[in-house]
Amino acid sequence: MRDDAIPTISFPGGAEVPAIGQGTWNMGERSSEAKREIESLRTGLDLGMTLIDTAEMYAEGGAEKIVAQAIRGRRNEVFLVSKVYPWNASRKGAIEACGRSLSRLGTDRIDLYLLHWRGDHPLAETVEAFETLKVSGKIGAWGVSNFDTNDMEELLTVPAGGNVATNQVLYNLARRGVEYDLLPWCQQRQIPLMAYSPIEQGRILHHPELIRIAKAYQATPAQVALAFLLERDRVIVIPKTSSTARAAENRDAVSLDITDGDWAALDAAFPPPVRKRPLEMV
Repeated sequence: MRDDAIPTISFPGGAEVPAIGQGTWNMGERSSEAKREIESLRTGLDLGMTLIDTAEMYAEGGAEKIVAQAIRGRRNEVFLVSKVYPWNASRKGAIEACGRSLSRLGTDRIDLYLLHWRGDHPLAETVEAFETLKVSGKIGAWGVSNFDTNDMEELLTVPAGGNVATNQVLYNLARRGVEYDLLPWCQQRQIPLMAYSPIEQGRILHHPELIRIAKAYQATPAQVALAFLLERDRVIVIPKTSSTARAAENRDAVSLDITDGDWAALDAAFPPPVRKRPLEMV
């Protein structure tokens, strides 16, 4: 299946990335797993999944250290995303936190730096810090995570808030609430949505209809779940795995060509929202 190229998505600033990347949540927590985690990320890079997403929260910086080892000698191949804790996202704190992330990542720049979720610091302060980091060359662009539609609308009212490059949210077959308003809002403004936990941490993979459809395409349930998100306009998917075999499986999800009938069957099994729902987070 790997003959199909990975589709790409462009950020507002012009950077082009693969529509499927690699997540790192839960990496860096056990030294016994480090070798497998590094090998999985390197395999993903070899397969073209060059966007790697991490955060200072993940294993309290441990995941960033895993990423540093995975991208050593290959930094220019990678589009690197990291996130700042909300309590570190003051005018001064975000700049200091970014410096610590850069040190753990072993690099002089983060391509995309996100506010992990809203906290007590005013958005204007956080955006000012992000813009300062951009000018200094320490980050290429900035965005947010776990922002609902009203949060995004408020963000656009602060100075330079319109420079937001992305919003990373929980989105998968079982968590489709963003389709009601947030996803269309972002699509209309050409702001890509990044989907984390795209297979619901494995919980949806035993659903009978997902299994049935996967078998019809000689695919895995995870591949179908990823294909569902890849079918959406301006959505970037960031599955996490510590398995080289699973990394290859994730990459091959781009080659699935699912019929309209089977998409309809998935809609019946995992209904899209018919009203506004509060933004879900994990």
